[in-house]
Amino acid sequence: MNLEEVKEILDDIVIADGFDEAVIGYDDRTHRVAYNAYECIMILMNRDGMSYDEALEFLEYNTFSAWIGERTPVFIWI
Repeated sequence: MNLEEVKEILDDIVIADGFDEAVIGYDDRTHRVAYNAYECIMILMNRDGMSYDEALEFLEYNTFSAWIGERTPVFIWI
Protein backbone atom coordinates (compact mmCIF):
# COMPACT_ATOMS: atom_id res chain seq x y z
CA MET A 1 0.00 0.00 0.00
CA ASN A 2 1.29 3.46 -0.80
CA LEU A 3 0.42 6.95 0.40
CA GLU A 4 -1.91 7.68 -2.54
CA GLU A 5 -3.95 4.56 -1.75
CA VAL A 6 -4.18 5.60 1.91
CA LYS A 7 -5.33 9.10 0.87
CA GLU A 8 -8.11 7.54 -1.22
CA ILE A 9 -9.41 5.70 1.84
CA LEU A 10 -8.81 8.30 4.56
CA ASP A 11 -9.23 12.03 4.18
CA ASP A 12 -8.08 13.25 7.58
CA ILE A 13 -4.53 11.93 7.84
CA VAL A 14 -1.28 13.44 9.03
CA ILE A 15 1.78 12.49 7.01
CA ALA A 16 5.52 12.51 7.63
CA ASP A 17 6.87 14.75 4.86
CA GLY A 18 9.52 13.18 2.69
CA PHE A 19 8.80 9.58 3.61
CA ASP A 20 6.07 8.65 1.13
CA GLU A 21 7.98 5.55 -0.04
CA ALA A 22 8.03 4.19 3.53
CA VAL A 23 4.23 4.02 3.89
CA ILE A 24 3.08 0.47 4.63
CA GLY A 25 -0.56 1.04 5.49
CA TYR A 26 -2.85 2.65 8.04
CA ASP A 27 -4.82 1.98 11.19
CA ASP A 28 -8.50 2.06 10.22
CA ARG A 29 -9.66 2.70 13.79
CA THR A 30 -7.44 5.71 14.53
CA HIS A 31 -6.81 6.88 10.95
CA ARG A 32 -3.05 6.91 11.53
CA VAL A 33 -0.68 6.34 8.63
CA ALA A 34 1.84 3.55 9.28
CA TYR A 35 5.45 3.83 8.12
CA ASN A 36 8.27 1.30 7.97
CA ALA A 37 10.77 2.86 10.41
CA TYR A 38 13.72 1.08 8.82
CA GLU A 39 12.74 2.37 5.37
CA CYS A 40 12.64 5.93 6.78
CA ILE A 41 16.25 5.48 7.87
CA MET A 42 17.19 4.21 4.42
CA ILE A 43 15.54 7.24 2.80
CA LEU A 44 17.65 9.62 4.89
CA MET A 45 20.80 7.63 4.16
CA ASN A 46 20.20 7.61 0.40
CA ARG A 47 18.65 11.05 -0.03
CA ASP A 48 20.62 13.06 2.52
CA GLY A 49 23.86 11.09 2.76
CA MET A 50 23.46 10.36 6.47
CA SER A 51 25.04 7.37 8.14
CA TYR A 52 22.73 4.81 9.73
CA ASP A 53 23.41 6.21 13.21
CA GLU A 54 22.88 9.81 12.06
CA ALA A 55 19.58 8.92 10.38
CA LEU A 56 18.37 6.96 13.39
CA GLU A 57 19.27 9.77 15.79
CA PHE A 58 17.60 12.37 13.55
CA LEU A 59 14.41 10.34 13.26
CA GLU A 60 14.25 9.43 16.95
CA TYR A 61 14.57 13.08 17.94
CA ASN A 62 12.56 14.81 15.19
CA THR A 63 10.05 12.27 13.92
CA PHE A 64 9.52 9.10 15.94
CA SER A 65 9.01 10.99 19.21
CA ALA A 66 6.94 13.84 17.73
CA TRP A 67 3.32 14.21 18.80
CA ILE A 68 1.08 16.06 16.33
CA GLY A 69 -2.21 15.02 17.86
CA GLU A 70 -4.38 11.95 17.66
CA ARG A 71 -3.55 11.40 13.96
CA THR A 72 0.24 11.35 14.52
CA PRO A 73 1.75 8.74 12.19
CA VAL A 74 2.98 5.47 13.64
CA PHE A 75 6.43 4.04 12.82
CA ILE A 76 6.76 0.28 12.84
CA TRP A 77 9.99 -1.71 12.88
CA ILE A 78 9.62 -4.55 10.40
